[in-house]
Amino acid sequence: MTALFNPRLHSLARANILTLGGLAIATPLSGFPHMRANPLLALPLLLCLLGAADTVRCMRKRWSFYHGGVLLCLYMDLLAITLVLFFLLYPYLVWLGEAH
Repeated sequence: MTALFNPRLHSLARANILTLGGLAIATPLSGFPHMRANPLLALPLLLCLLGAADTVRCMRKRWSFYHGGVLLCLYMDLLAITLVLFFLLYPYLVWLGEAH
């Protein structure tokens, strides 16, 4: 439990909480499904990036099932970062939503 609050120690739980917390904050900030531009979405993006960096710190040199679980968490982090980036950038890309 102390590793969760100590940033000097590796904690996969802290990494997942940061990433999913950033995603949970970004969804109402974006106003999904009625997307609106909101530069404050950079803060949840930063949380997701910090969570991904913390997940990378948990990697081990030898392969084990723990290592495989950390890889799955990294994939989850990448998906969350991509979704938050979509929430952040899509309102500014008006040409993508235009009907031809």
